[in-house]
Amino acid sequence: MGAYILAFIVGVVLSVAGGAIGGILVGGKELGNQLAAFMGSFYGAIAGIPGVILGLIILAIIG
Repeated sequence: MGAYILAFIVGVVLSVAGGAIGGILVGGKELGNQLAAFMGSFYGAIAGIPGVILGLIILAIIG
């Protein structure tokens, strides 16, 4: 159970970081780097959390 919690935390942190980096790359020039990173991290978490949860559920079933 502890491994699943650790995997969830790592997945959420990486999805937020990836969203922030993507936001800076895509909209940093137009919006400013800070706003683009903030928006990217928000949308990265929205997309990443359900994916991480679904992946962990699938791993729990087949593992």
